[in-house]
Amino acid sequence: MKKRSPLKDLNESIPTMNTLIGLIIIAFGSIGQSSSYVPIKKVKSWSWESFWLMQGLFAWLVFPLLGALLALPAGSSLFEILSTGGNLWKIVGYGMLWGIGGLTFGLSMRYLGIALGQSLALGTCSAFGTLIPALLKGDDLFSGNGLVLLIGVSIAIAGIAIIGYAGALKSSNMSDEEKKKAVKDFALKKGIIIALLAGVTSACFNLGLEAGAPIKAQVLAMGTSPLLALNPVILLVTIGGLITNALYCLFQNFKNKTFKDYTTISGKTWANNLSFCALAGLLWYSQFFGLGAGQSFFEPGSVMMAFSWSILMSLNVLFSNVWGILLKEWKGAGQKTILVLVAGLLVLIISIIVPQVF
Repeated sequence: MKKRSPLKDLNESIPTMNTLIGLIIIAFGSIGQSSSYVPIKKVKSWSWESFWLMQGLFAWLVFPLLGALLALPAGSSLFEILSTGGNLWKIVGYGMLWGIGGLTFGLSMRYLGIALGQSLALGTCSAFGTLIPALLKGDDLFSGNGLVLLIGVSIAIAGIAIIGYAGALKSSNMSDEEKKKAVKDFALKKGIIIALLAGVTSACFNLGLEAGAPIKAQVLAMGTSPLLALNPVILLVTIGGLITNALYCLFQNFKNKTFKDYTTISGKTWANNLSFCALAGLLWYSQFFGLGAGQSFFEPGSVMMAFSWSILMSLNVLFSNVWGILLKEWKGAGQKTILVLVAGLLVLIISIIVPQVF
């Protein structure tokens, strides 16, 4: 029997190791995103629209801008980089559509809680955000790598659907008083509609990232580290989202006469709210910083690269449900409901493994 070369074995193991490193980086970013709604619970005396706008300024402007500046090649201006390829306004436009998703995403948390709200919204976002770019590229989803991608996304959607079913069981087994205790403004039907809308429009974030491919290629050609190359594109998408969310929140401030939130509270409370909004924004941004860094370890054009968006969304669902359990949102749901929830989480984990196996 012919012996295998140790060098050949090492070369074959490198892509697998790189993929594992990329997955770990994305997972850390996902943990951050899934934790981002926890600091918001510490915000005091502000209306929903006020704290949503304030955390958005950090999540969609301050930290993305810092990330983009980190990726800026020496001797170049930020605007010069962002205008590469003439896609600037197209990317911002996708960001504005995504902003609708971000806005309704926050409302889905309000009406369904962290666990169920994120599960439904991110599940829809995962499917549309992964498959639409593949279709726009002309990929065949019924053979080769396209089929593997389709199978992986289908498994992810199945896992998220199971988690959604667990949420329905939870709702049917709890009294109105218990629902309100777990999630103050719990409203199942309204929450599901909003979560599905959030998922569809949130998928535009990945479309914006795809449209920004020329910008990413340009900064790579200028010597930027692959770990940071996606950051300028992320900034453009989040600026679009900020525009949509700011217009809505300022309108709600005017309608509800809540502009006083920003001026009438004590300095101590202001500092508390600003600190927790900044922390929430940083944690939220970490998912896309991690996505860009994690993708740099995947082979360009590979299934894992195409599936990375779905991986991020699946991990967000996984970790958000862990937070839901820790925050006792599933308390009193019953043993059957918990078993269904765990089964859904296991299916999500399988969906992440499948593309790498095949």
